[in-house]
Amino acid sequence: MKADLIATRQAILDGTRHPQSVAEDCFAVAQSRACQDVFIQLDPDQLYHTASSASAAKRPLAGLSVSIKDLFDVQGQITAAGSVVLKTRPPASSDAVAVARLRAAGAGLIGRTNMVEFAFSGVGINPHHGTPAAWDALTDTPVGSPEVPYAPGGSSSGAAVSVATGAAFIGLGSDTGGSIRIPAALNGIVGFKNTARRVPTQGALPLSTTLDTVCALTRTVRDTVLAHEILSGRKVPTARKPLSAYRLAVAQNVMQDSMDSGVTRAFERSLKNLRAAGAQIEEIPLAELQDIGPMMATGGFSPAESFAWHRDLITQHADQYDPRVAHRIQRGAQITAHDYIHLQSARNEWIRRMESRLQRFDAVLSPTIPITAPRLSELAPGAERDHAFFRVNALLLRNTSAVNTLDGCAISLPCHVPGELPVGMMAWHAAMHDDALLQLALLMEPILQKH
Repeated sequence: MKADLIATRQAILDGTRHPQSVAEDCFAVAQSRACQDVFIQLDPDQLYHTASSASAAKRPLAGLSVSIKDLFDVQGQITAAGSVVLKTRPPASSDAVAVARLRAAGAGLIGRTNMVEFAFSGVGINPHHGTPAAWDALTDTPVGSPEVPYAPGGSSSGAAVSVATGAAFIGLGSDTGGSIRIPAALNGIVGFKNTARRVPTQGALPLSTTLDTVCALTRTVRDTVLAHEILSGRKVPTARKPLSAYRLAVAQNVMQDSMDSGVTRAFERSLKNLRAAGAQIEEIPLAELQDIGPMMATGGFSPAESFAWHRDLITQHADQYDPRVAHRIQRGAQITAHDYIHLQSARNEWIRRMESRLQRFDAVLSPTIPITAPRLSELAPGAERDHAFFRVNALLLRNTSAVNTLDGCAISLPCHVPGELPVGMMAWHAAMHDDALLQLALLMEPILQKH
């Protein structure tokens, strides 16, 4: 794996690396075949200007490359959310809050990353701008081959590949049902979904105002801690207890259903190695997870809330939407007001029951997603592949979306070894357990990577 942000920043401070040469290296990767279809817009002038700034070098991000998902406002740029229907909207008059905080911390904004149109899928496909191919950051190689690429995960597809390939040290993204953690798992990097209320969503185009979370992708957990501190405007406390002091649960049902052999092998090996390192892990039934399906039977928050935002636009320009995205948005038209109000109430009660069940644990462990990356050729745009697409999309989102329903926080860590397709292990809990999860992840990371 390439050097992370903190190591590179230290090299700059030590004088062994120059920020301008780091910026040039990142931009070269961004223009390489590894980053084909990763960026919708590149901004070398902004990157190089920040890298050459003496004041930026002293700030936390030291002028280093950060990519911005096309969901976020950047002053003077058009926010199109991976679509073509918004390509003529006026440029943003100011930065999104998250972008402003990254810029103030000295980020060199390398460009806008490709994404699933309007962030409404976990697969990562975009028929308008092309689809990036998954990249394994642990081995610095493509997943599959250029002739047979694998899906990068979504919706923060370009953000993940920009980090995995080394074009960016941080990829700003969003997570409504797994859009940070799914591509993290499929690209062998770290994806942290903080508690939604921790980071303001102002200046980010909404998918679901109930579930949307602003967060980031990085190569290492220590970089994740730094990115979260900047985005949330708060300091994460230093861990004060060993791994053996954490009480960890493994959900026996739902989250381990339909696991393929690659995920099963990596997940079971990781649990074994964590236990050998002293982790206290208890397998428990979490029957409450089975209640999510019936609770969301009328459609869920994302279709209802996205249709409210898109109603006029999609009525006039439905032919310009990705048909698979349009299908999901238009489901929201069938959700009644009383269904939506009932869903809010049911979710609040379900959160209460889940928080009670998890009270004696510091975190729950599960596979981030139950399958390894699917081949893009099997899911490419086309009506004949729609059934396979929606089946895979549901599997990719199943585990991660449970945490969004919980209003919780979660982190995905790579747990595969060279020669295996990337696999993520997810540690998660209810709202406002962010610090404990980050502290735990710092302890877990070397154990998962050592083996």
